[in-house]
Amino acid sequence: MKTRRISLIGTALLVGASGVIVLGQRQSNPQPPPPPRTNYPPMVPMSPMGGLDSSGAPDMLGARMAEQQARSRNSERQRRLESDTEKLVGLVSNFKEQVQSDKGLSPTDLSKKAEEIEKLAKSVKDRMKG
Repeated sequence: MKTRRISLIGTALLVGASGVIVLGQRQSNPQPPPPPRTNYPPMVPMSPMGGLDSSGAPDMLGARMAEQQARSRNSERQRRLESDTEKLVGLVSNFKEQVQSDKGLSPTDLSKKAEEIEKLAKSVKDRMKG
């Protein structure tokens, strides 16, 4: 019993001493705060696309860039609509052939294909709206 008590006290002292050492190490090596960021670049007045700059003159370069970007976005949108529409036509014709031939496809397979067609049709419709 006495040896057990001595071993428990020894263990408690060892754990306590290790905790003090760890806390001492943490306090002796604090991390310095990050330096304040004061070297910001100077603020430059920016004009909105196609708007007026700070002098009140029309921003012709910005207007041309905005127009060019709009054309680019429209042509990209048109190209994606055409490719998705072609894909949709292919899926629908394939689905129609499978339903007419009745090759023993399970209803779950047909349902999955119909959901895929509906999803693509909805995305095309939403993109057509703008």
